Amino acid sequence: MTATQPDVEADVLVIGAGQAGLSAAYHLARRGFVPATGVASATSVAPSTRPPAAPWTYAVLDAEEGPGGAWRHRWKSLRMATVNGISDLPGIPKPEVDPLEPSSEFLTRYFSDYEHQLGLAIQRPVKVRTVSRQDADPFGRLGIETSAGSWNARAVINATGTWSRPFWPVYPGQFTFHGRQLHVADYVSAEEFRGQHVLVVGGGISAVGLLDEISKVTSTSWFTRREPVWRDDDFDQKAGHDAVALVEERVKLGLPPQSVVAVTGLLWTPTLRAAEKRGALNRRQMFTAIEPGGVRLADGGYLGADVILWATGFRAELEHLAPLHLRGPGGGIAMAGTQVAAEPRVHLVGYGPSSSTIGANRAGRAAVAGIVRFFEGQHESHD
Repeated sequence: MTATQPDVEADVLVIGAGQAGLSAAYHLARRGFVPATGVASATSVAPSTRPPAAPWTYAVLDAEEGPGGAWRHRWKSLRMATVNGISDLPGIPKPEVDPLEPSSEFLTRYFSDYEHQLGLAIQRPVKVRTVSRQDADPFGRLGIETSAGSWNARAVINATGTWSRPFWPVYPGQFTFHGRQLHVADYVSAEEFRGQHVLVVGGGISAVGLLDEISKVTSTSWFTRREPVWRDDDFDQKAGHDAVALVEERVKLGLPPQSVVAVTGLLWTPTLRAAEKRGALNRRQMFTAIEPGGVRLADGGYLGADVILWATGFRAELEHLAPLHLRGPGGGIAMAGTQVAAEPRVHLVGYGPSSSTIGANRAGRAAVAGIVRFFEGQHESHD
């Protein structure tokens, strides 16, 4: 009989090493947390703000094969000149940007250099399968089952993002379509659609960006459930703050978060103005059904199609947290900042209001500050 391998222990386990996870790791190291036993040592993080005696430990588990998070999978035509605003990671600013470089290459390199320079305690590829309570003690440890063994931790910072959970709406006749259906998560380039009629479904930034790109090489039609809301004014700091506040209010109430873009609307850019002049942004009301050769229109008419590209967004990757039963009656997870209201040992970063890059940075810092307060409160209660 083989002996059961003991759990690897850490005080804090970060799940995911995208922008939010790296921010959390940076602030853990800045607070004096050290790598858990058996995890690569951090060597270059800025001086700690916490005394070195009896340091707390941390580790980051990342399911990817290498650095970069979701940026590793973005399509090559998404270049730094057109990608939505990307904030610097904490402590090390982005290097000089070549606007023509694919964002997947630039940001993967930036994330890789960041991890290396700071010596962050990251293990990969490690897929977290479940997080569960080990006992009824609200201050006890959480059990984490992974593809590389079992862990336990006093607190978890979940930074798994959304890229691995593309959302596919369901429409009548969807599986009868003879053409190709794909989600933006599977998009490679417009060239593969040359000579075909492509239906783009969705009202967000990805939809209009890909409409611009694909319409330059072939015919397209654009479908959305609601009339898109366009902004002519600048999206300033106040507008961004107000938009995030609306998303935050939903998660406080335990409702599923909306994307920040759903609140802010779409911004006109010179590129999109040019797409509008080509007729690529002539929006149609959502079709009612899918047929073998096309779609049935809202007015009863028919439109033939070769490809349906679903630019319909993503959902938070939280299935590994299901054993904790965090979702409430509203379908979402009630939050107090980054902390799950019903489970103080769990923080969600890159979720809801912190799903933007600047929000992810702030959430990483806030989560670590909250965990330090939680640990210190436990210590004081035992004195």
